[in-house]
Amino acid sequence: MYRVNLFFLFLLAPLLGAALAVSSFDQATAGLVLPADRLQPAVEKLHREVHHLQHALGLVRESLVEQEAQYAEQQRILQALAEKSAQHQRLSDDIYEQHILARLGAPIRVHRSARVEVKVFELKGLGYRGYIAKVKPFDPAVLRVTYRPGPGETPSAAVRRTGAIFGVNGGGFYKAPGSGGEIHTLPIGNTMIDGQLVGGFQPLRGEELFFVGFDDRGRLVGGVFHDRDALLRTGARQGVSFIPILIRDRKPLPIPEQWRNQRQPRTIIGEYANGDLIFIVVDGRQADWSSGVTLEDLQISLIEFGVIDAYNLDGGGSSVFVFNNEVLNRPSDGRERVMATSIVVLP
Repeated sequence: MYRVNLFFLFLLAPLLGAALAVSSFDQATAGLVLPADRLQPAVEKLHREVHHLQHALGLVRESLVEQEAQYAEQQRILQALAEKSAQHQRLSDDIYEQHILARLGAPIRVHRSARVEVKVFELKGLGYRGYIAKVKPFDPAVLRVTYRPGPGETPSAAVRRTGAIFGVNGGGFYKAPGSGGEIHTLPIGNTMIDGQLVGGFQPLRGEELFFVGFDDRGRLVGGVFHDRDALLRTGARQGVSFIPILIRDRKPLPIPEQWRNQRQPRTIIGEYANGDLIFIVVDGRQADWSSGVTLEDLQISLIEFGVIDAYNLDGGGSSVFVFNNEVLNRPSDGRERVMATSIVVLP
């Protein structure tokens, strides 16, 4: 579409006036015979006006063609920049992936599909051992929180039941007697599955439990929420609760006094800047294998790994790392615990 600016309207105004003058001249002189000394100058003036009009119209036509060519060139440049930006994005993702792997080392297990990529790494520190999973969700639907009302289930049972490729234990829980003497395993704080809060919103009491989970883009969302609306505004679709938050916006947060400098089995969930998720399970309470790790040491490792946000999930005897239906770590109880929630990744 041609674009005619105000300059050309300004240019055309006197030319249109000249055309009207020529028309008026024709009408005024119709049927009149002027002397030669008056007719010649009038004809010459008319010729000059017509020449100027033709020249100006030619300039307008050339300028419109030039504008069209300029517009087409701008569109070509924008398209080229868009393609180059996409190439840079892919390059940036590759560079970021290399940056992460340089810190984590070589993976010992890998699962790739059109929906998700899971890479498993061994973790070895001073006096502790464990496993790391880096999860790249191409489809956010692969990220799930499981909850089995009543007796609960182990993380490996949740993995088998859902057909998941990977799973860890979830949020905190407690036991309560049910009808007929049955023991129920119930989650603490707020638990969300498919956008619905299990048992409604639970107000905070005592310790400030956080909520952490995934939104519909597969990004990690979380925080300490004192009302239901604030939690729902995060856009969370799945989530669990525990304490404390370890890293927020690349900065370590203070560890509550009762949690400081204790070497324990741990389960951690976090996120990289590119949206990749990290799950860490550290074994503990086993002097001949792994004594556990403090949350302060984990904060240091997480920042060194380049993690921007991280949360401490239920640990101790609950810490379990399941990949491809195999428990890779050594739970401190000697076996998996039955618990309320697990976090699984579908294949």
